[in-house]
Amino acid sequence: MMTPNESLSRRRFLDLAAKGTVASALIGIPSIVPSSVFGKNAPSNRINVGAIGTGRISRGHDIPGVWQYDNALIMAVCDVDANRAQDAKKLVNDYYSKKSGKDYDGVQVYGDYRELLANKDIDAVLVSTPDHWHAPMVIHAVQAGKHVYMQKPASLTISEGRMMADAVKRSGKIVQVGSQQRSSSQFRYAAELVRNGRIGQLKTVYVGLPGDPSGDEEKEMPIPKNLNYDFWLGTTPEVYYTEKRVHPQVGYDRPGWLRCEQFGAGMITGWGSHHIDCAHWAMNTELTGPVEIWGKADFPKSGLWDVHGIFRTEALYENGVRMVVSNELPNGIKFEGTDGWVFVSRGDAAVTSSDPSAKQQASKALDASDPKLLTTEIGPKEIHLPVSKEHHGNWLESIAANQQPIAPAEVGHRSCSACLLHHAAMKLNRKLYWDPQKEQFKNDAEANKLLSRPQRKAYAIKRV
Repeated sequence: MMTPNESLSRRRFLDLAAKGTVASALIGIPSIVPSSVFGKNAPSNRINVGAIGTGRISRGHDIPGVWQYDNALIMAVCDVDANRAQDAKKLVNDYYSKKSGKDYDGVQVYGDYRELLANKDIDAVLVSTPDHWHAPMVIHAVQAGKHVYMQKPASLTISEGRMMADAVKRSGKIVQVGSQQRSSSQFRYAAELVRNGRIGQLKTVYVGLPGDPSGDEEKEMPIPKNLNYDFWLGTTPEVYYTEKRVHPQVGYDRPGWLRCEQFGAGMITGWGSHHIDCAHWAMNTELTGPVEIWGKADFPKSGLWDVHGIFRTEALYENGVRMVVSNELPNGIKFEGTDGWVFVSRGDAAVTSSDPSAKQQASKALDASDPKLLTTEIGPKEIHLPVSKEHHGNWLESIAANQQPIAPAEVGHRSCSACLLHHAAMKLNRKLYWDPQKEQFKNDAEANKLLSRPQRKAYAIKRV
């Protein structure tokens, strides 16, 4: 079997398909798809989408985000948990059956995303997997000639993120990072107010994030027969299986991997990728990063779940703006300038029912030191940021128009990198000095070791 560290060109995928490696993928394709499934869009204009990773965020956000558009058809699903893959097949088939008024059974099922990528009928993919699989899958997808909508954060490490962003640039494919707050009007408006000087000179940005509790020790459990656990672990070290390390075997509640540092950094990248991304948008620092970072955090001393707890970190940017990030601040972003402040958050909006924001007292979606700020109009000669009404729709529109989406890969990488810099400061508990151009810490070998992680040979990403 092909290993994920191979450079997977489109030709190689098609060669595999021709040799019958993915022959089973051809079973179940309906010869005629009811027109009511994709409205007035002819099949030749339709974007065929495969969903990789079919858990909570996929079922509740990404798959519905795509199937609402008539110019897209979800034709394949893939998961290393066979039960979840079958659940996703039923979810999508049932939706299209209801939409068309006819029985629909056109969704193909895969257990190996590489076989899905080898299907030449698939134009684009959703990557809705745990964080440690984001960068490898995006790299392989664009090498296979697919457009990608990827969940944030962009990568597990800064090194992986750079490889991912470079691979996307080389491919010319349209990649949208799931920083969907850019498609919410209040975040765009807040950024425009800041960019156009409505609060004077920007001085400090306060970013408040949700928190994550620690957990108990968990005993080893037998690996479920429906789960390819080794594949699920991917690049990360081999560790024993226990359900709370992975995802629930019954239902789609918030999975335990989100609280394990082996697979992510915790809320600093989980929600930090959203808020710091929108802060960068307003600061006009989307393609750079901080130059100094410091802070501290509490980490669990025992238990399976080991991501950071209470924390406060700070960063200084080259333009003199200071950023403060903490779970003890209100969930959202406060921009403080010489003439006032603006605060923006999701308000009472939640992506899924198990979204941490759903369990917290909602903040105002938009607030300011002077209420009149929130009624000011951005003039025709002032800075206007790109408008996206819905994040998945913006991705599909961008594919059709062959133009960059509102949250492209390089921008997502820079947002994720900033989060990981804050995480590095938590781990080392001292001030760090960063070079945004070289993407390295200055004269700090210990800190630079945190830019990458050892990868298991069978799943390692090969630098091109």
